[in-house]
Amino acid sequence: MYQVSENSNFGYPADGGLRGTLYSYTNIMSSPTFAVSPVAPELANKKTIFRLLYLLLFAWLVVLGVLALVGFFADFSSLPPRMAFVPLLPLPVVLLLARSKMGKYLIYHIRPQWFIYLQSFRILVEIGLWALVHNGMLPVQLSFEGRNFDILVGLLAIPVGYFSVVRKIWPSWIVLAYNIFGLLMLVNVVSIAFLSMPTPLRIFPGQADASLVAHFPLIYLPGVLVPLAYSLHIFSIRQWVLGRRRFQIS
Repeated sequence: MYQVSENSNFGYPADGGLRGTLYSYTNIMSSPTFAVSPVAPELANKKTIFRLLYLLLFAWLVVLGVLALVGFFADFSSLPPRMAFVPLLPLPVVLLLARSKMGKYLIYHIRPQWFIYLQSFRILVEIGLWALVHNGMLPVQLSFEGRNFDILVGLLAIPVGYFSVVRKIWPSWIVLAYNIFGLLMLVNVVSIAFLSMPTPLRIFPGQADASLVAHFPLIYLPGVLVPLAYSLHIFSIRQWVLGRRRFQIS
């Protein structure tokens, strides 16, 4: 098993950086020792498992796209609207994966900083939302000029990952605090979007609504990018907790 020392990356392999992360991904997909790994001995048929995950992701993308194209999510006549379920449907799968043998194996083979670094994609998302707001296609409360502060999570990703995990200048609890903060920001923006949709629960009248995200291709914002963001947070928290436990045991 992996040895934990006070100077380790939360109990994970010490070789950091993108090169080490890519090497770990390669090991997961091709290493003949995967089947006898002490972390996941039951996962001998790794290629089948990963192909299944890729297939599920592809199927989710296709289903979302097709349903959005035919206007399935644009029906706001019922409460809760169909759109409300889009970001939530992947959540049980993510939680099960994070606690599974395969999820634990992934956690031990991905450098902790990369679960955090990848959150910087939210900067581009927020810039895109800001552009849509300025074109009158979305309400202002969904941008950083309104009530959406999610861009802070993206801006903090690199500093938190680097100074808390790589350099260890900041205490490790910053990682946990950052992930909790990121999840709260997601809840905030998803709630604002829900309350900006053309339903009886709408509380932001007199401007553009948020119905645009029910159409293709913006359906992938709540259907893919939001789940990606909370998945990275969930795996990072799981990794942090496992690392702390192993440190206490050692």
